[in-house]
Amino acid sequence: MDYSFNSRVRYSETGEDGRLTLPGVLNYFQDCSTFHAESIGLGGNVLKNRDRAWVLSSWQVVVEEYPVLGTEIRIRTAPYAFKGFMGMRNFVMETTDGKKLAWANTNWTYLTISTGIPTRLTPADTDSYVLSEKLEMDYAPRKIKLPEDMISQEAFVVQKHHLDTNHHVNNCQYICMAEDFLPTDFEIYQMRAEYKMQAKLGDAICPKVKTEAEKIVVSLDDREGNPYAIVEFQHKKQELL
Repeated sequence: MDYSFNSRVRYSETGEDGRLTLPGVLNYFQDCSTFHAESIGLGGNVLKNRDRAWVLSSWQVVVEEYPVLGTEIRIRTAPYAFKGFMGMRNFVMETTDGKKLAWANTNWTYLTISTGIPTRLTPADTDSYVLSEKLEMDYAPRKIKLPEDMISQEAFVVQKHHLDTNHHVNNCQYICMAEDFLPTDFEIYQMRAEYKMQAKLGDAICPKVKTEAEKIVVSLDDREGNPYAIVEFQHKKQELL
């Protein structure tokens, strides 16, 4: 993979067990792609001046081991394909001596900020990136099928701390919202997320949850039942098919 940075697991990134949390893993991956774009002159402000932005469409993240406080880690990323208005990118988190801790596949949509409409990529948008070989992993479908008979939960309202620089709910915040519906002993091995709409300040989030033998699915909907994001968690002890 052609871009990486090193870090160390901070106390502020750990959970009750003293290990890096899943949101911590996601934030490292998102930061890595942001640093990558900045390093080749295609960072957020440059794209904003062109009325363009990359929006995350889906995650598939597998965590083999959540590193403990103080662990020296390296985060790596590279895109492996551009098609139409889509970009596909892999991530890896490892120890500085090369032990793989977590990895991910992501799909991104390139859009015009002022209209919110996907925009076809041009060579100026992609030529500065070096495509890498696709990471070896068990790739799941991008779309998540909602199970039947999901159980509605108490609604809540989007707050200021949920927002990012795009003034929408941050990608990782949806995952934090969905995690609140997991049992305390649920160890996440794989997380998949599909982003459907962008929630803004003051919007109502109406969750629905379905617990199955091998997974828990959370749909974070608007008041009409249209999902902003769908998140699927698979138990750490469950083997992937």
